[in-house]
This record gives sequence, structure tokens and C-alpha cells, in this order.
Amino acid sequence: MIRRLACLTLPALALAACSLEPRYERPSPAVPSAFPAIPGGDQPPLPPSGARMTGYQQVFRDPRLQSVIGRALANNQDLQVALANVRQARGQLRVARSEFLPAFDASVGGSIARNRGAAQGLGANGGSVTEQYSAQLGLSAFEIDLFGRIQSQSNAAMSEYLGTVAGVRAARLTLLAETAGAYYTLATDRSLLAIARDTVASAERTVSLTGARVRGGIAARTDLRQAETVLRQAEADLADLTALVQQDRNALELLVGAPVTDAELPATIEAAEPLIADVPANLDSRVLLARPDVVQAEYTLRAANARIGAARAAFFPTISLTGLVGFASNALTSLFNGDQLIWNGGVDAGVPIFQGGALSGNLESVEAQRDAAVAQYRRTIQVAFREVSDALARRAVIADQITAQQGLLDAAADTFRLSEARYREGIDPFLTTLDSQRTLYSARRALASARLVRANNLVALYRSLGGGDLVPEALDGPPAAPRAGAALRPGNRP
Repeated sequence: MIRRLACLTLPALALAACSLEPRYERPSPAVPSAFPAIPGGDQPPLPPSGARMTGYQQVFRDPRLQSVIGRALANNQDLQVALANVRQARGQLRVARSEFLPAFDASVGGSIARNRGAAQGLGANGGSVTEQYSAQLGLSAFEIDLFGRIQSQSNAAMSEYLGTVAGVRAARLTLLAETAGAYYTLATDRSLLAIARDTVASAERTVSLTGARVRGGIAARTDLRQAETVLRQAEADLADLTALVQQDRNALELLVGAPVTDAELPATIEAAEPLIADVPANLDSRVLLARPDVVQAEYTLRAANARIGAARAAFFPTISLTGLVGFASNALTSLFNGDQLIWNGGVDAGVPIFQGGALSGNLESVEAQRDAAVAQYRRTIQVAFREVSDALARRAVIADQITAQQGLLDAAADTFRLSEARYREGIDPFLTTLDSQRTLYSARRALASARLVRANNLVALYRSLGGGDLVPEALDGPPAAPRAGAALRPGNRP
């Protein structure tokens, strides 16, 4: 019987080579072929062929930040959700692929029955006992995939699975960027806190000096009150920044998913910001095709394209095989004798005649889903292109901004020293000293904020370019199918 079932199954399997899926073609990106050029001649050259930016360690070279990012990639709960989605999609892929193979069920049964006469007590020989035993192996409704319905469903499941793998990469990249941003925000607020402390100390000296001059009758009381305004403002900022630093630490610990030690915290933005390497920016815009969210959108499109094949195949006949082989006997001892062999087999063919428009409606629905996936894919690339362009626009001027702020700080510091000395000698009024002190305080804060802008700009550029490997010559082919096991380990890096 098994040989006969094989004779029925194998030729049918050989016929299952037809596919009704539309031929997949990657949509045009609908963005320019190159990113906007950075004004000036200071942009880094395009990496040579085969050059790689292999990981975030090459960009974020601060050992403290590397430690924090590594812990975040291992512990973050949002990333755990993305990993669970991958495992779920992998399970659905296995379910879809199982339909390619016949499913066999085995059953063993036995029954014993005594007739009514024996049950009424007519004596040991007044009735009879009937025994029945069976052992069977059955094949139930195994569909021959003549028109590629099962293959299309499997292709869709495979694309959805690979899309979730790309989704993990996207989640990791987002987590990495958010962690780096929180780290630099904490560093900046620590710098601002130090500036506020320095200003409080300086203002206290100014108040003390002015108070002495008032008591000596060589300064007006208004000078003392004006000096106290700077002190009270700096004290208010000190209190506010003390709370902000703690809140920044809380935000960083939420991203990491565990407490962050003092040794992992940044000292100041002045110490952390120079440790960020520049990111190659004058790349071909095709680099966006390897960005994780773009790859995920393309796999979503591939899955929608495959489901069209399954919807088309539903219009055609289905052929399925059913078979059973086993043994049946009235005695357990003779169950597996050759004379007790039973078998049957059958082929069922079904043709849809009238479905009330359900098949046409389903095909129209999946085609619309495919069209929506095309639009979403193109929009994802357009958003990615804008993010890179915005980061480049800021990158073009941030160096000049920091240089200007540094010059302003130097001038403000020198002005404050001179005005304070002239006030001590009675040459200038106190208002001049007060203005220079406020200008110095504002300039120090502005420079720290400008350094944060530069740090966040490099983080945004790294994220918008997709992180990981930048290999321009490998961007024309379809998205590579990553190794499933490699994508599921929390320690992997984007």
C-alpha cells in the first residue's frame, strides 16, 4: 500500500511547479541618486570600494558609552519584544512549509463487547464476547500544489519572517541611537551643572565685593541688588540642573534596562563629544536600500506580492490525496498477520464554481495590499532620504557654529575679567560688570549646547544611514536573507 501511495504522490509532486505570483521587481526609490552636497571643501572623501563601517564602536569611541550601549542591547525590553516577534514569525514559517509534506497519522485501537444475553446472567455460556483490534497509518487530504498556492503562502511567510529579522535590526539601531542621545544629553546637563556651580561661586564673590563697597560708601545699594540677580539666577539654574541630571540618568537606565554605574556615566560633554568619529556622508543614496527599516518595508512588499499568487491559485482546481493502510483483526495475537492487511486510497479534485465573488474580492484585496506596500516602501525611502539630508544640512554649519561660540566665550571671558578689574578701580560702573558676567554665563551654556547639537547630529547621521556596514558596491541586489540564528542573539550589533 505504501508503494501505491508513493506512486500516486510522487507524480503529482512532480507536477507542482507552476507559480502564479507576479514577477517581483524592486520599485524605483523615487529619491535623487545623491544626497545634497555639504557646502565647503571639508567633507570626508567617499570610502574606497569594499570599505566598511563595521559597528558603532568605530563611531562612538567613548569606552563608557560603548559599555552602556552593550548593556542596552542585551537588556532592553523593547528589543526583547522585537526578538519575540522574530520567533513568532519563524514558527509561522514552519507551519507554512509543513504543507509541502504529507501528514501521516497513526492510530491503534481495541474494543471488547459482550452481548445482551450474557449481561442478563444466562450463564457463562449464555452469551458471546466480541473483540476487535486495529492498527492504521493514514494520509489525510494532502494537497498537490499544482498552481503554487502553498508555495506562494510559504514565500509570503518567509518574507514576513525576514521582515521581522530586519525589524530587529531596526529596533537595535533605534535603541543604539536613543541610548547615545541620552548619554550625550546627560553629559551636557552635567556640563551645564558645572557651569552653574562656577557662576554661583563667581557671583558670590561679586556680591561680597559689592557689599563691601556699599558698606564703604563707594557703591550704591542698587549695585548690590543687581549683583544678587546673577547669583539668584545661577542658584535657580543649579537646582533645576541637579534635578535634570538625575532625570537624565533615569532615562538612560530605562533604555539600558538596568542600573547604570557611576563609572559608566559621562563626565562632561566637553570630554565626550570629541570621541565621536565622523560619519561618511557623501555616499550614493542607494545606501538607504540597506537601511533596516527600508529592508523591512521591502520584505513586507515581497510578502504582499507572494499573496497575490496564492489568491490567483484559488481560482483553479485543487487535487488532494487520501489514503489508509493498516491491520484489523478479531484477535490481538493475529493482528499483524498478512491476511489482516487493509488499505484504501483516493484522489479528490475540487473546482470552485460559484463563491459569490469571494475569490475575486480576495484577489482585489491582496492586490491593493501590494499597491499599499509599494507606496509604503517608497515613502520609507523618502523619509530616510530626508533624515539624511536634514542631518547633512546641520552638519554643514555645526563646525562654524561651535567655532563662533568658542570665539564668543573667549571674548566674553576676557571682557568680564577687564570689566571686573575696572570696577574694582572705580573706572567703570557696576552695570558694565553685570552685563559682562551675564554674557559670559550665557556664552558658556551656549557652547555646551552647541556641542550637544554636534553630538546628536552625528548620532542622527549614523542612524539615518542605517548604521552597520556601508558597502556601496553591494546595494543593487535584493536584500540579503540574514542568518536566522545570528539575528536572534541579543549580542549582535546592527
